[in-house]
Amino acid sequence: MSRVYLDNNATTPVAPEVADAMVGYLREDFGNASSVHWYGQRARDAVEQAREQVARLIGAHPSEIIFTSGGTESDNMSLFGVVGAARAKASAKHVITTAIEHPAVLYAARELESRGVGMTYVTTGPGAVIDADDVARAIRPETVLITVMLANNEVGTLQPVAEVGRVIREHGITLHTDAVQAVGKVPLDVNSLGVDLLSLSAHKLYGPKGVGALYVRKGTHLEPLMHGGHHERDRRPGTENVPGIVGLGKAAELAAERLEQDTQHIAALRDRLQAGIVERIAGVSINGEATRRQPNTLNVSFEGLKGESLVMALDLEGVACSTGSACSSGSTEPSHVLSAMGLSREAARSSLRLSLGRYNTGVDVDVALEAIVRVVARLRALSPHYAAASVHA
Repeated sequence: MSRVYLDNNATTPVAPEVADAMVGYLREDFGNASSVHWYGQRARDAVEQAREQVARLIGAHPSEIIFTSGGTESDNMSLFGVVGAARAKASAKHVITTAIEHPAVLYAARELESRGVGMTYVTTGPGAVIDADDVARAIRPETVLITVMLANNEVGTLQPVAEVGRVIREHGITLHTDAVQAVGKVPLDVNSLGVDLLSLSAHKLYGPKGVGALYVRKGTHLEPLMHGGHHERDRRPGTENVPGIVGLGKAAELAAERLEQDTQHIAALRDRLQAGIVERIAGVSINGEATRRQPNTLNVSFEGLKGESLVMALDLEGVACSTGSACSSGSTEPSHVLSAMGLSREAARSSLRLSLGRYNTGVDVDVALEAIVRVVARLRALSPHYAAASVHA
């Protein structure tokens, strides 16, 4: 059986060039980057080169890049770090975020709420794109942080982060964006966005798991999450994951070189798959604003079916996909993103996320489309609910 991987928003395969770059730092150049001897300095040079590679990708200065274990840690550092450092503000601190954030932000926000921090969740319309003016209207005198994702991980919609930056500039509030799903997929520049903090993760851009970065604009105050050393400019203690950091650096370098090529290739495949589904399968709807989507993500609701059943049936056909965020896997509740968009419980639970990547081909799309057509027809034939609805219609 040939297998097709269409779950690149969950994780991407490691690029061969990235794996090759990492090997030497697992073998010969194994030193601790904080050691002063030759081995340590070899490792330190590699870490600083990766810092420059990541900075170039997002338009930052290398000194503004902090290496972390991934997007979740970067998000948590941002929320807890800003709130913790805002001691000069009133004791009743307030944070603004959106109802469609990744769980890494939403769960951190709920924890802050439990500690007495005020929280506003800006809602979205059917297109899953927030309004920057809604964010501005939510500002209070005690607001210390606004966090808005750049690209939604479930439906792929691009949020107006730069517009938010412009409308809040006069308030002097720290602005964070979870750009984990956007970095390497769409052009971005931290200065154009106007953000003070930006989270990214290596395994979403063909790098290794367990490593990421946080952009911290010079002058932004953060209280450390952990204590134990002076690593990463006193922001994040602990021995650096040198092979992982090298892998992230190489992945960032490749992303910068291939951005336009990858975008065109992947968008063409995504549009081909979407057109095939709409043309060949009745009772489907595409979720998310079509004109403001990142190029690789397709979220589809299939009337009368359950997303979990589709995922399992497609896996048996050799096609890997998901119902939404891998971090929400196992939840019996419908997607919080689709619910925030106004979809009914049934429509939200009938959705499938198909996310393409650099290594997908036209053959992959054709194989996946045929499998989706077969599986939908088979499951609908077995569904009394769908059969009854069809007869009634």
